[in-house]
This record gives sequence, C-alpha cells and structure tokens, in this order.
Amino acid sequence: MKTVSPPNGILQGTIRLDGSKSISNRALIALALASGNYPATLPARLSSSKDTATLQRLLSVPPPGNLYDAGDAGTTFRFLTAFLALQPGMKTLTGSERMKERPVGPLVQALRTLGAQIVCLEKEGFPPLQIGPFSGSSVREISVQADISSQFISALLLIAPYLPAGLIIKPEGRLVSEPYVEMTLHMMRYFGAETVRTPEAIMVYPGKYQPRALVTEADWSAASYWYAMAVFAENVDLKLEGLFRESWQGDAILADMMTRFGISTTYEEDGIRIRKNGTSPRQFFEWDFSSCPDLAQTLAVVCAGTGTQGLFSGLETLHIKETDRIAALKTELAKIGVSFMKMPARMNKQGITYYMVEGKAALGNKPRFATYGDHRMAMSFATLGMLAPVEIENPEVVNKSYPGFWEDMEQMGITPM
Repeated sequence: MKTVSPPNGILQGTIRLDGSKSISNRALIALALASGNYPATLPARLSSSKDTATLQRLLSVPPPGNLYDAGDAGTTFRFLTAFLALQPGMKTLTGSERMKERPVGPLVQALRTLGAQIVCLEKEGFPPLQIGPFSGSSVREISVQADISSQFISALLLIAPYLPAGLIIKPEGRLVSEPYVEMTLHMMRYFGAETVRTPEAIMVYPGKYQPRALVTEADWSAASYWYAMAVFAENVDLKLEGLFRESWQGDAILADMMTRFGISTTYEEDGIRIRKNGTSPRQFFEWDFSSCPDLAQTLAVVCAGTGTQGLFSGLETLHIKETDRIAALKTELAKIGVSFMKMPARMNKQGITYYMVEGKAALGNKPRFATYGDHRMAMSFATLGMLAPVEIENPEVVNKSYPGFWEDMEQMGITPM
C-alpha cells in the first residue's frame, strides 16, 4: 500500500513520460513480421511498461514448449493470437485468470476463416488457445464483430499484408475505440503497408513491412493523471515531454477535454506545457468515451474531486478490461461519498447507455482505495492525493503501463510513502 500525501498546492517542473504502450506494441509486431524474427533495431523511446516488456520477451525467444504466457496483457494476447497464427509449429497461448475471462471469440473465428488452426482449450471463445500452423484459405473478405474490442480488428490488420491475398475487413456493429484502429493503420502505412479505408470496410493489399526508424510518442493516457493533478493543484506550470501535436493516439483529445476543468495546453518542440487557464471547472461535464475509454476513470475521479456532475457514455468496453471498471468505479467512489450510477433506461436516448457521476469527494478520513489488479484504478485515484492524503492498495499494478509513476510523483513533491 502507498499513502499519497498532498504537496504545497504547486505542480511545477518537467516529467519525461514513457513511450506509448499502444504504439510500442504495434511497432513490435510490425517489425517482427518485417524481419521474420525479433527485430534487430527497436523504436526509440519504446514503452518500459510490463505489457510491452512481455511482448518483447515472447517475440525475442520462443518460450520452452512453445507455451506463450501473456499474463494480464490484453493487447499482447490479442496481437500474439494473430501473429502466432502465421508462425510454423504448434503453440499454446495463455494468460492470467482474468485474461481467461476476457473474450477473444470474434478474433479466433476470423482467423479460422482465414485458414488459422486455433482450438480454445477450456471454453470456446476464451483463452487459453492452441494455435497450429497456418493452412491458408482463399477467403479474402471477412466480417468482424466490432463492438467488443477494437483490438480484434487491429490484430487482424497487423498481419494482413502477410496473407496471400491481403484482407478486406467489414466491421459489424458500432466500432468501439476507433482511434486505436486508425493508430494501427498509421503504423502499417509508416512501415510500408498499402491500406484503403471506406465507410464500410478496410482493405489491406498483400506485401511486406519495411523496417524504419521510429520515435515512440509518449503516452497520452499516462498524461491524463498529470492533467488530473493539475486540476486539483492551486498553481500549475508543468511540462510533459514526448507528446506531439500531430498524434496517432485518440487519447490526445484529453487536451481539449481538460479545458473544461480550467487547464490549458501549449505545444512546444519537445512536448507540451499545461497551466491553469483562469477559469473554474464547469458544474456539468458530458462526454462520450467510446473513442477514448482509457480516460474514463481519470475523468470520473476529476469530477469527484471538483464536485462536477458528470454524464458519461461510451463505457461498454470497461466491463471486460483488467477488471470490471464500471463496478470498480462505483465501489471506490462510494467510499468518498460520490455516486457512479447507470441511468435508468427511460432516461437514455437512441440506445445510448449513460452513467452519472454525482457528489464531491469527502477525503477527510484518509480513504483507502482498492485497485483490483488494474493500473488505471491505482493512478486515477492517486491523483486525489493532491487534495488530501489517500491510500492506494497494491500500488505495483502501475507497472503494467507506467512503471515510473510513483517516482515521478515524488519528483513533483507529491509524497507516495
């Protein structure tokens, strides 16, 4: 457990953020395909996250018995499912107990249609998987369920240039986390793949990736915790290095989002600078998080810390993340007198499900927050330490995406003990 104690109200200095986990993992798969084995040259500023380290390890040397264990890394598991489908021999891909509860059925079925030999070893549509050698197929066009995870489509896209006839993907249903699909396409084009996107489909032509130098942009999701702390601070002049104005990350919408809470963003040559813009947080905040679900927990905590009434939608994928993030938010916010509730069906519109954040955080009794094995629960609730001492259970979960989080907090004068 860590106790996070507030500084003197000033948030000032420079943080060198880690590289984006999402960009890093896509680059590793593309470069492994380009080289036929582990790439000799890696992108600069590659993420140091546990998820990326796991993917690096599994790509670099085949594990004993060809048993690939992705642990709790969802992106790693899904990308490896597609990558291993093209590799010779028999492989087993498994993960943590929570990973075995996270669905991969649409991805598995799509790969089977394309000629992959995949068996679900325990429950159909869920890990662990036995993956045999690729047998090939004349199928070029497939439909993929798009309303569970964009990672299914990204995994298929990444291997598409190496399929005999390329691939045409037709997403079925509302495409969740669409910016992550766009990130995948940006990455593919950067390494030389030819892609075409229409409103109905994504087409990838057969070909090969060409290795190129890449500087990994810093992680906008990680930046969200510093924006939250800036909201809670009295005086702010904070530089976050490694973020670009022209970003591949959908979470870059954060800069616009946080103007509603009194924070301005200035883009500089090597990063961004955030300051107070002189306005108070709005009393009401509404946002559709379907394109940026990893920001939802942070913004729920920001609403709680400022007493802002929040109306959130686009949270459908939060149930199948590292934990059920909807349930976790409801439980932990209740500890500080804030409700997080699903709105009655009669109050929704056009089939959209809304959640309301209501109340102002009561932090006088040093609340202790559970993290449920979820890095984003730990970091989101730690930001309240700008206002009053809070306790964070199992703080090591931040290693999944931001291993240096606690050290960076200490550097800024926020004391995690």
